[in-house]
This record gives sequence, structure tokens and C-alpha cells, in this order.
Amino acid sequence: MLGAACGDALGVPYEFQPRLGTDDVPAMVGGGLGPYAPGEYSDDTQMAVCVATAAVSVPDLRAEESLDQVAARFLQWKADGASDIGVQTSQVLSATRGLKASAALMRRRAAELHGRTGRSTGNGSLMRTAPVALAFLSDPVAMAQAARAVSDLTHHDPLAGDACVLWCAAIREAVLTGELTLSAGLEVLPSERRDQWVQWIGEAADREPHHFTPNGFVVRALQAAWSAVIRTPVPDQAPERGSFAAHHLRDALVAAVKAGNDTDTVAAIAGSLLGARWGASAVPLEWHRAVHG
Repeated sequence: MLGAACGDALGVPYEFQPRLGTDDVPAMVGGGLGPYAPGEYSDDTQMAVCVATAAVSVPDLRAEESLDQVAARFLQWKADGASDIGVQTSQVLSATRGLKASAALMRRRAAELHGRTGRSTGNGSLMRTAPVALAFLSDPVAMAQAARAVSDLTHHDPLAGDACVLWCAAIREAVLTGELTLSAGLEVLPSERRDQWVQWIGEAADREPHHFTPNGFVVRALQAAWSAVIRTPVPDQAPERGSFAAHHLRDALVAAVKAGNDTDTVAAIAGSLLGARWGASAVPLEWHRAVHG
């Protein structure tokens, strides 16, 4: 969660701005679409907090009464004056607002939006999915079901759910094994889409993060985040030279932001996985002190 928040806050100032140059170093200077204070995270982390808060107060995020709580927290967050909100998520929440909050109604509004537009594959459910992985570390199948259920509240297209399953599975692997891999989630995806995801994941490993722009599309967002994570070298563990493997978190988040376009979201997605792999102690002290929301 801290890794996601730091990626979010680091990307906030550069969202939809011209891509940073090779020698530019992103910083938590605030601004962005909020505008935000220096170090303040945006809707990516705000929505993840809604999911996390529900996850610690309910027995199982797959249960309808638990999803009702998530839906209610999303609606309350918007009613309280969300500082920024994605177009697709905003439309679904606006269509649900003022009515009796329920997961079923929110899913119905998401399906209706998809039916009208044919498009519901934004990155808005992927950016908030990390807490689901933490709630199901002992059960990968249940985790996949919960990730898709939480995604479906606002994003009807199954590709959005697929991306959440893959990313949650990667977070789970990073926590339990220390490995950075997206392969663990493939086996719990529908068989008819696995080969396509293998191709997309391979593309991300072969190309730089900026290749996957614009990255509002959930597949592109996942590819950009994964490219930043997997293509950024892990430094040598050589304390005598001031080099630590855990600096990978910092370096990969910088790469995610420098990819451009939806910078806070791509970096928040990447940060959730990097935080799972390297832990809170890998977060630079100046980021740890600055990040808030």
C-alpha cells in the first residue's frame, strides 16, 4: 500500500503532461489534476484505501454483503468530494448515487454503461486492486474470484477483471516468495484468453514502458507498469558501495513515471507490486516522509 501511494504521489505532477526527458528526475512536487499538495496521493490510492478498509472489516470480499460495503465506501468517497476520478468510474458511481447502495446495483450500472458504449476497459479497477491480494494470501483461487468481483463493480469488461487477477497474483507471489512474475495468475484466467495475455505480457518484457502509451486502456496500463518493474535492473547488493537491491523500488517507480501519460496510475500499479516485493524499508526516506492523502 505504501509502494502504491508513493508511486501515485510521484506520478501526480506529470499526469497527461509531456513525457519526461532522459535526464529528468520526477519528484513529489504536487500539482497535477487535483491540484494536489506535494506528496499527496490521488484517486488511485484513495480508492485502494476504500477496498482495504472494507477488507479488514468483512470476512470475505467475495460475499455480496462484503461487496456492498466496498460499493458504499466508493459512493461515500465520491460524495465527500473525490479530488479526481476517472471518467468511467465517475459515470458508474454517478448513476448509482442517491439510490440504496448495493453491489448488485453498481454492477448493473457498470453493465449498462458497457452496453451503451461498448467500452469499459479503463485502468480504474486495476489501480485499486492491491488490497485484494493482501486479503487472500492463503488462497489464490479465492483471491482471483475476489479481484474480479471488486473490479466488476465499476468495470464490466472481463479484460479489466483479468488484469486485476494477474496483478493480485503477482503481488501474492512477491509477498510469499520474493519473486516478480505474472505467470502465477495465468492459470486462474479463462482458458480462451490466456494466450492473448501471454503475448501481452511478453510484449511488456521486451519493450520500454513509454512504448505502452496512451495507457488509459487497462492492458496498456498493466504493460507499462510491468515493463517498468521487469526491465529496470535490480542493483547489486553491495552496501560497501552504497548499492542495495531494494533500490529497485525507487528506480522502477521513476521509470514508470517517465513513461508518461497516466503517470500516477501506472506508477501506483507498479508501486503496489514493488512494495510487495521489497517492503516498506525500500521506500526512500524522503518519499516516506512526504507521502500523504
